[in-house]
Amino acid sequence: MMSDDALEIPDVDRDSLHILPLAIIPMQTPALRRARLIKNVRLESVIELFECARNGSGQMDIEGVPRVLDWPEIPIHPDLKILRKLAKLSSFDVYSLRVLLREQGIPVNSTDALKLSPTKNAELMSYMKMFTRPLIEQIYGSDDLSMQSFEDLIGLFRQPDVKKAVDKLRMMAKKLEIKTEDVPKFLEDYGDIFLSLSYFRSCLEHITPIVSDFFEWLDELMKNRQVRQDAMLSKTCHIIQATMNESMAAVTGRLEDFDNSTKNLWENVSAARFRQVEELIRSYHTAIGSVLCALTVKIEAWAKLFPHKNSGGPQKRAEFIMADLRQGMEKIQQIQSATPMRASLR
Repeated sequence: MMSDDALEIPDVDRDSLHILPLAIIPMQTPALRRARLIKNVRLESVIELFECARNGSGQMDIEGVPRVLDWPEIPIHPDLKILRKLAKLSSFDVYSLRVLLREQGIPVNSTDALKLSPTKNAELMSYMKMFTRPLIEQIYGSDDLSMQSFEDLIGLFRQPDVKKAVDKLRMMAKKLEIKTEDVPKFLEDYGDIFLSLSYFRSCLEHITPIVSDFFEWLDELMKNRQVRQDAMLSKTCHIIQATMNESMAAVTGRLEDFDNSTKNLWENVSAARFRQVEELIRSYHTAIGSVLCALTVKIEAWAKLFPHKNSGGPQKRAEFIMADLRQGMEKIQQIQSATPMRASLR
């Protein structure tokens, strides 16, 4: 087992939808522990050995790893077995990984590796206010909002020798119909589940303006006479636009449904009611993460290759669409079909 310090996972990797630092997985091969598994623009999982501004990204197909590392074909190397399982995962965000790694029977070196970085937690505090304020008001009343975060609340409840803390602890336990000693754990679960919603919402808001610019770029391309005369290219452009539009709408709708379902959670709160909401939200983590991962990878690849809306002529745009952007679109459609994301909440 590796220590937390030995992992040395950069924040950008830990907080990413499409990067899986292999340091968190108990790989036998040192070279792999220093590498990353990433989703490329075609939504394929590939090993990234290095990445830098000058030399770009050094990527390797997973089935090419045995040849590079001189592994025998038989028996299959244990690391290759793990890599093949990891390659099938549709998103590498920490919330999806908690579910998907468990389903695949893949362990991690540290459970802390499946948490967002402190930096990202701080960034998400503005999103978390809509979830923290109702809770704080229920405990302290609208006139006492000195507690600004879950860390403040949990810290108070971990100091039971203070009379005020004891009183609040008992009141909270009574509302939740749980034991007083279980309140801090409940608050941690509450904070984590709604931090996940804040995380996904921030990911969605990050790509929304980029997708809007892309649609303008795509509309301009589809007005080109040469494109209109190319039936396959024209059809592909319409499929991409429709798929991305539907995906954005589905994720937005799901997050809005979650927001609405939790607005009145604390008016008649109980542990059982919260667990129902928690289970429902967690059940959609992989679907939301998968769609956002796919959209983010594709739209960021476009933004990198065409940094301005007027970048690239029709030919270059068409080549990018047909060679890269259209690849994997069916995966996004399959995710949406497998998990209808606008099912109503109760």
